[in-house]
Amino acid sequence: MSDASLTRSPSDTLPGELLMWVLIVSELLVFGAGLIAFMGVRLTDPSGFAEAQSHLYRTGAALNTLVLVTSGLLAALALQWRLAGQRNAARLALVGAAVLGVVFLVIKGAEYAGKAGQGITYETHPFFMFYYLLTGFHAAHVLAGVAILLVVAWRDNPRNIEAGAQFWHMVDLVWVILFPVVYLLG
Repeated sequence: MSDASLTRSPSDTLPGELLMWVLIVSELLVFGAGLIAFMGVRLTDPSGFAEAQSHLYRTGAALNTLVLVTSGLLAALALQWRLAGQRNAARLALVGAAVLGVVFLVIKGAEYAGKAGQGITYETHPFFMFYYLLTGFHAAHVLAGVAILLVVAWRDNPRNIEAGAQFWHMVDLVWVILFPVVYLLG
């Protein structure tokens, strides 16, 4: 073993920025706590939660899953393309990922409008309190991620792209967990 390998810290082997990892872990803990609370309250009224859940637009949520996963792929490709010297392709991929983030928000906004049209609010049932809390908090992260992706497309050095993609992948991951738990789990 060399002396250099003995002095390496775990943060030296992490891809991306350590502070971005701290942010990601803290955000995942917040979402995790919300999901645990959701599941705990669900245990007290499984039939009420199932009935409330039947009012969700699962097709739109599934489409949103496809939209976010595709945008995550574009963010990952942006870094590869930037490292390969394909700056314009990387920028287009980042803008494309941001546009798909906006598509996600439009679909989510239509879902919220549909719930409002049915008179469904956070006070209708505890399920909807968690639904609006968890999906609304996630939508706020999507909005922040769209802004980050656009800034990174403008300031497109590989380090910035990697940090922006890290955040965006966290947003993807949270949705990939929220979708089945909130929309599908019966």
